[in-house]
Amino acid sequence: MEELNLTAVTEFILLGITDRPELQAPLFVLFLIVYLTSLVGNLGMIVLTQVDSRLKTPMYFFLRHLALTDLGYSTAIGPKMLENFVEDQNTISYYGCATQMAFFIVLIASELFILSAMSYDRYVAICKPLLYTVIMSPRVCWALVVITYLYCTFVSLLITIKIFTLSFSGYNVISHFYCDSLSLLSLVCSDTHEIEVINLIFAAFNLISSLLIVLMSYLLILVTILKMKSIEGRQKAFSTCGSHLTVVTVFYGTLIFMYVQPNPSHSRDTDKVASIFYTLVIPMLNPLIYSLRNKDVKYVLQKMWERAW
Repeated sequence: MEELNLTAVTEFILLGITDRPELQAPLFVLFLIVYLTSLVGNLGMIVLTQVDSRLKTPMYFFLRHLALTDLGYSTAIGPKMLENFVEDQNTISYYGCATQMAFFIVLIASELFILSAMSYDRYVAICKPLLYTVIMSPRVCWALVVITYLYCTFVSLLITIKIFTLSFSGYNVISHFYCDSLSLLSLVCSDTHEIEVINLIFAAFNLISSLLIVLMSYLLILVTILKMKSIEGRQKAFSTCGSHLTVVTVFYGTLIFMYVQPNPSHSRDTDKVASIFYTLVIPMLNPLIYSLRNKDVKYVLQKMWERAW
């Protein structure tokens, strides 16, 4: 009987953001602009940090991978969400849903640890400037990124395989605009206790461990800055951290808002708004924040613009 239920579900229906017809067209245009801005901004950041010699430092190495993860998970979610506004019934295949969820988990978890690696990079640059090139060598930078991707891939495959080997009840309507693990678990007719515990443990570990690295790094940076006698030195140190601190505050703030709310205050609409923010809005904001607040990036963009014209 379980095998029959498992094979009965061959596709899922995504309800999307809203079912109000008058909002479909304006929301489609809005999110299309957001997604295209994210696409252009993150691709531009990847190209800039790859081709220009000024942007070959560890800081821009991590920034390139941040843009890569932003581009990846916004693309995993965005096009399918936009399809919801033009289709009467937006469906996604069984394996398409599993693939979307797997990619999303890999990339969103990777972003947490890439942000923490960037905060460690800023700590070394400000607190140990003479040893910076030794500590943040290309080998160390690649090791941090590769370990992050391998660990997040393991977590993603574990959760995805665990969920999609469970028996679904035959009810295939997902009350969300993408294949979210919590929404999928509500459709499962077999025992979900084990996967819920696994999901909670990894989510808590990823969020808390990466946030602790960020907080410790910035605490040590703050102590070092307060010891500086030069006002110019303090301003330079603060400006070096400004862009990253802005990105960290927005990203972690959204995740904490979503996962630390008490259960009675949770609603599907609130979850959808928070999900829109970290799946589409933040990937759009990150390249804008780094390009507008970073002198090196602005200089390279200006030079490329002058050459283009």
